[in-house]
Amino acid sequence: MGKMFAPERRKLIMDMLNERQRITIKDLSTEINVSEATLRTDLTKLEEDGLLKRTHGGAMLTDHLDSEISFSTREGKNKDEKTAIAKKAIEFISNGQCIMLDASSTALELARILADKNIKLTVVTSGIKTALELNEHPDITVILLGGIVKRGSHSLEGSLGINILNQIHIDLMFTSANGFSLDSGLTDFSVYEVELKKAMVNASNKVIALLDHTKINKNSIASFASIDQIDSIITDGEITEDFAQKLKDVNITITQVNPEND
Repeated sequence: MGKMFAPERRKLIMDMLNERQRITIKDLSTEINVSEATLRTDLTKLEEDGLLKRTHGGAMLTDHLDSEISFSTREGKNKDEKTAIAKKAIEFISNGQCIMLDASSTALELARILADKNIKLTVVTSGIKTALELNEHPDITVILLGGIVKRGSHSLEGSLGINILNQIHIDLMFTSANGFSLDSGLTDFSVYEVELKKAMVNASNKVIALLDHTKINKNSIASFASIDQIDSIITDGEITEDFAQKLKDVNITITQVNPEND
């Protein structure tokens, strides 16, 4: 295997972890032909980003990335912040639009609010729980993208649902992410889910990121939306003037919410 840059190595490490749940530095060194010292640096960085947990001689997926419990864990985390962000997101939606919701817990909060609104919409989603939340609304047509059901996550992944996106005009996509940075845009830890989210982003006229404060200035393993594909960010995070100006320079509008005043 040829020489790889750090992001390529770390993506490969996460691919292997997602497949095996745990890996050793010795095995990694043999399989990808990289020194153990370099791999220790990679694992330390990935642990700092919350993507894995270092163990003696290797690493394992952290509990919140374990597919058996990941969604229930994420759904309960920063609940007030996600609700406040979702309530603000409603203001971006107009009657008669076609919107896209990913399978994130923040998008699910938005769906729950929409379920009680007197509004006519078409909603395209990769989230099973999101689709069920809106299914009984008399004026909301729900389109659930096809794909492989990700165990424990209530989401669909893979490329099986991509073709239908070529037949639908999407006004707005609302998406969350594991991380957002100016260098990498929106990133996630599931390389399989990322492929579907890339297609969802490409099919949408505008992309609005719903990001609680834990996601800002954080990178995950794979990017699904670059800076120039993001139109707006809604967050409860603290935004410095410098960071806000950098977002403005790349034509991203930012809206801040305060959960305490919600």
